[in-house]
Amino acid sequence: MDTPDQDWAAASEDSHAVIREAKNAGVYIFGGGINADVAPLMVAADGTATNDTYPQTKELDGGFCVLELPSREAAVQWAAKIAEACRCPQELREFHYDPEI
Repeated sequence: MDTPDQDWAAASEDSHAVIREAKNAGVYIFGGGINADVAPLMVAADGTATNDTYPQTKELDGGFCVLELPSREAAVQWAAKIAEACRCPQELREFHYDPEI
């Protein structure tokens, strides 16, 4: 994100407005931000824990939002709304359905 300090309040309100819109549309599942005050913890299969993260995520900033949508096209439309509100591009991912969960 490259938002000037004077735009943070408006970006915050705009992004919350999009989330309210998603909730009102019945597509919002959950979301949240990354707590920058808590360091990441890498946990191995044997239970060993280290204060580390994957190299490619060392600069991870922001949060995530999970929406349940009928199509990829709808997902792109919502991602564009969120990108406009947050003033930064959004990475769009799709969950793989697992019937065991």
